[in-house]
Amino acid sequence: MDSAAEAVSNACRLAKQTFKQWGVSWPIVSWIVLVHALAVAAPFFFTWPALVTCIVLSFITGSFGVCMGYHRLLTHKSFNTYKPIRWLLAFLGGLSGEGSALTWVANHRKHHAFSDHEGDPHSPKHGPWWSHVLWFMPNFGQKWRRELYERYAPDMLKDKVIVALHYLFLPTHFICAGLLWMIGYFGPTSWGLGTNWAGWSMVLWGLGVRMVYVLHVTWFVNSATHIWGYRNYNTTDNSRNLWWVGLLAFGEGWHNNHHAYQRVARQGHRWWEFDITWCAIWVMEKVGLAWDVVRLKDIPKTLPTR
Repeated sequence: MDSAAEAVSNACRLAKQTFKQWGVSWPIVSWIVLVHALAVAAPFFFTWPALVTCIVLSFITGSFGVCMGYHRLLTHKSFNTYKPIRWLLAFLGGLSGEGSALTWVANHRKHHAFSDHEGDPHSPKHGPWWSHVLWFMPNFGQKWRRELYERYAPDMLKDKVIVALHYLFLPTHFICAGLLWMIGYFGPTSWGLGTNWAGWSMVLWGLGVRMVYVLHVTWFVNSATHIWGYRNYNTTDNSRNLWWVGLLAFGEGWHNNHHAYQRVARQGHRWWEFDITWCAIWVMEKVGLAWDVVRLKDIPKTLPTR
């Protein structure tokens, strides 16, 4: 059996066993199908303002929300900031469609605790499809999730705003869709807006296409950067640096660097490993909106380089 077929077989086997034990989370599956259906319909409702909105919101929700907020601030505490900014970043992360900050942080900390070993929620050792998308579709149940949060994200549970955003995750997307439609419908005709068509164009591109892009480029961090690429450090897992994920996923693709020194705010450690999210953190630090920024020079070097 070749490697590709074996990977598919492993993913199918694990998915079958897991879904047999826990069942399928149909709300999550329905959510993913809906978002992708919106993206498929989007080209039939194309407008330039909607495309621009898609690009801008992709950066805001992907780089600021997921990469800066969910990942480097809330999960790893790579820097500190004011509480309103912390909450704003958590809100923007929720708009990415990747789940609430509470769920995201708990899962990611568990991933680092067992990276590419038994217990890792999304290791490619179980197949690339499992690590890319299938891992979050089982219906693990409220008791299991509560135990996950209490063990891996107790600090998140103490933040009432973070908990509130957890329960408001789905409603915020309907509100976002409504606002996008209103911008398209009531916007100036000189900008190609002001029609029902433009309203739906804004929804399909500003929500559907944008979410599919952010979802998949960040999912590639879980899958592709544990399979392909080069390694700067001899870590105990199979994390790798993959240039195209680094560019598409707002700097998150320098994954071997990150697994070597998790708290470092800048994930590109070589001069050419461009990390646009780090650039944003650097600007925030310069204007006084971020402090206690963890740099590579602040961390004891414990791993051999390659």
